Amino acid sequence: MEALALPSLNSLTISCSNLKKGSFSNLPRSLNHSKFYEQSTLKFSPLHGTYRRRFNVVKMQSDSEDYELKQMRDMAAAKKRWDSLIREGKVKVLMPREAGYAVQLSDKTLVDVRPSIEHKKAWVKGSTWIPIFEVDDKLDAGTLSRKVTSFMMGGWWSGVPTVSYNSRFLSEVQEKFPKDADLILACQKGLRSLAACEILYNAGYRNLFWVQGGLDAAEEEDLVREGPQPLKFAGIGGLSEFLGWTDQQRIAGAKEGWGYRLVYSARLIAVFIVADALFIGAQQLGRYVQELRSH
Repeated sequence: MEALALPSLNSLTISCSNLKKGSFSNLPRSLNHSKFYEQSTLKFSPLHGTYRRRFNVVKMQSDSEDYELKQMRDMAAAKKRWDSLIREGKVKVLMPREAGYAVQLSDKTLVDVRPSIEHKKAWVKGSTWIPIFEVDDKLDAGTLSRKVTSFMMGGWWSGVPTVSYNSRFLSEVQEKFPKDADLILACQKGLRSLAACEILYNAGYRNLFWVQGGLDAAEEEDLVREGPQPLKFAGIGGLSEFLGWTDQQRIAGAKEGWGYRLVYSARLIAVFIVADALFIGAQQLGRYVQELRSH
């Protein structure tokens, strides 16, 4: 099956539902020239009082800016390497429908590299699940800090979890597949599966196929699905999913009609009622506390 041409990866954007900020810094050195993510710490300053606090704030801002710049450089370098893999034909490109034909009509295996939070919602029948990034469930101070930051920066709306690189990804693939196996790599939007293709190619795998656009680009008839939700819905979450305000749900609503929209309209009204109740309750509590203080 002849693969379709791939436009320059410089035109691609990173979606929050695919990768968290800092994800690529967790990749092994063979894939990314940066070191593993390290939690930034402040050094003790000999200064005291106000001067020391100001010094620490300035240093934190400087470290944050340096880290952001480093991530941008890492992502630009990754895109360049991936573009080269595609352009040189080291990784073949398949559209979701072509991937469906390949899985059904040949011995090619679809390897699903999404984290468990997406995989458990929907998966391709007969696929093998080996995540390249997995939900970070550690409870150390660094992880908790990143989770809080992620939630405050939009995770409450999108439902995107904090993820970390699965250090056993390559070994798990090697345990299940020989290096001459035909492997189709897929994720939700296409970026993580490209990262997986690079890891496997560097490890000696030569029959690699990449699903362009990921499972988000698949129609229901393209791939045989299993799981409780459509493949397109596997990457959404948070309050945006609850209210039906994602692109995937709007498209589905246009097809399903008014009954589908009424469900999410009722949820929106419920959110407003709850918010009003909490606001009124907070006001009443404030007045009660004030009365107690005045007596």
